[in-house]
Amino acid sequence: MSLWSDEALEAGLLAHLQEAAQAGPDAASEVSGLPPLPRPAGLTPRPDGEEALGLGGAQSSRLQSMNPLSLIDRPVSWLALAGFMGTGKSRIGWELSRELSLHFVDTDKLISKVVGKTIPEVFAERGEGFFRACESEVVRRVTRLEHAVVSLGGGTFIHESNRRELLRRGPVVVLTASPETVYARTKNSDRPLLHVPDPLTRITELMHEREGAYQQGTIHVHSDGRPSEEIVAEIVEHLWEWQEAQQVARQDAEDERVALELMEVERACD
Repeated sequence: MSLWSDEALEAGLLAHLQEAAQAGPDAASEVSGLPPLPRPAGLTPRPDGEEALGLGGAQSSRLQSMNPLSLIDRPVSWLALAGFMGTGKSRIGWELSRELSLHFVDTDKLISKVVGKTIPEVFAERGEGFFRACESEVVRRVTRLEHAVVSLGGGTFIHESNRRELLRRGPVVVLTASPETVYARTKNSDRPLLHVPDPLTRITELMHEREGAYQQGTIHVHSDGRPSEEIVAEIVEHLWEWQEAQQVARQDAEDERVALELMEVERACD
């Protein structure tokens, strides 16, 4: 059973996409802990409206390309960013979406739009269980999108059903950082999981608990002490490698299928 009506979720998604399309990298830096960069040269905000975002009418499950009239040479048209809080998912996701000319979706912000409350308020008023249910609902929606970079909340990918659905949809890039870096980036935030006497120890424990789940991601990139443009470049390079490997795997599967069919024909002729 859905937590929200389809109309409420679509309205929240549209509002979030319009807001993200108008935002600059400084807005993403506020939650990532990474230093801000100037807006890339030539980048202009997307106009408001359902038609510009590709969310109108029958197209509600798809997003148009950011540059629909030009040929974009990109390795993928959809990917997700996972990893612990403070590893830079929001900032890197925004920069990566600009690099690949894709829309940017932050699942925590999308939940806030639909629920009408901040994430700390959701935790305080409804509990972590309700929030995790919201995450699963959002995962089911964002995996139906096209032309999107999706930044996941820190705990989203650790749940098996979410992880399975995300990996079935496309590549999941896991960002990593040391506990000390995460603490430095998040210590002044109001993140509910840090409301403990010893946040650094708590961060270290949680990272260890989640390590096995994060290891199942498609691509792993560390963000310690690195400028965002360097991280984005590495991710794009790995995405091209992933795409090439997928093509080889598909060709191998097709070759195997043809070989099996030939064997069946030969047996039938004997």
